[in-house]
Amino acid sequence: MPRITRILPAVLLLFSFGTTSLWAEDTYQVFILAGQSNMEGKASNELLEHQATDEKTKEFYAEFRKDDKWIERDDVMIKFLNRKGPLTIGYGSPNKTGLELAFGFAMGEAYDEPVLLIKTAWGGHSLYQKFRSPSAGMPSEEVLQEELAQAQKRVQNNNEKRNRNDPLPTMEQIKSEYGISYRAMLGEVDNTLKNAGELFPELKGKKPHIAGFVWFQGFNDMFGDYAPSEYAQNMKHLIHDIRKAWNSPNLPVVIGALGQNGSGEPQANMKKIQDAQFAMNQVPEFAGNVKTIATDEMVDKTAEDLFPGWQDHFEEWKLVGSDRPYHYLGSGIWYSRIGKKMAETMLELKKEASQN
Repeated sequence: MPRITRILPAVLLLFSFGTTSLWAEDTYQVFILAGQSNMEGKASNELLEHQATDEKTKEFYAEFRKDDKWIERDDVMIKFLNRKGPLTIGYGSPNKTGLELAFGFAMGEAYDEPVLLIKTAWGGHSLYQKFRSPSAGMPSEEVLQEELAQAQKRVQNNNEKRNRNDPLPTMEQIKSEYGISYRAMLGEVDNTLKNAGELFPELKGKKPHIAGFVWFQGFNDMFGDYAPSEYAQNMKHLIHDIRKAWNSPNLPVVIGALGQNGSGEPQANMKKIQDAQFAMNQVPEFAGNVKTIATDEMVDKTAEDLFPGWQDHFEEWKLVGSDRPYHYLGSGIWYSRIGKKMAETMLELKKEASQN
């Protein structure tokens, strides 16, 4: 299909300074989208299909559709683990969609060059452990020994309960889990860029420019004795380490703060993670190149109001939501609002960088 030329008003305003002219025709812009289940995306395609034709909501989705069909952009490509193709719905968890849809559409409008989204997201992975980056080091020996003892006890109890003889975890196995998703993220980005021409013929012969990093994570760090208090320092380490790995000292970073509380107040540990995420806005060296945004204020109020007792009015509920609050109610509207805001914020950071 021909390249889409419709410009989103907010993006046009943000990008009127002409960033696209800074890049040669033989480049493409790369944005890495990383995190856990909410970066995967949990809004069901079935819900999006309904809302895209419902009189109450179809206008919201109009920019993603043409001739009563979902647009497949030929200028924005996406790679999400074993899936790849032109950006459209369905690049969340299986048969679901996430923030990548709205984010990618905005980036496609902002750049003349092709855009590639590389999404690296795995449900349930914490920054404290699996996404832990090298600069954070390992937890103390005391903490690791405590973790080993707990893991061994779980296996022992299971062996006794089920009459099994599974081997007990070792310290090497405990340590191997730290940073496993960070390493997988780097590997996924590296492999995708090395093979981009084969994966996406449109990119053959073009050079990648890693243009930004989007982080949407934090739920699993609410739990445990150490993760909440370490989140801020681990977030700083992560930013430093990805910038070093991708040779981009001022790589723009947008962080989506936890917002599953929606219109309500966050519980204590969620507030700790939110505060740690927003603390990145106060780090002097991150001024102008890192920005945390609130996601709770973009809540889909219709879905939020209908969720209580959803089993009792399921037919009504399934027309507005498709998951639990920890997955932003599976609301395509909520996820898309987040994606749009992340795109606007990314472009603001890039605008600020171009003026310095």
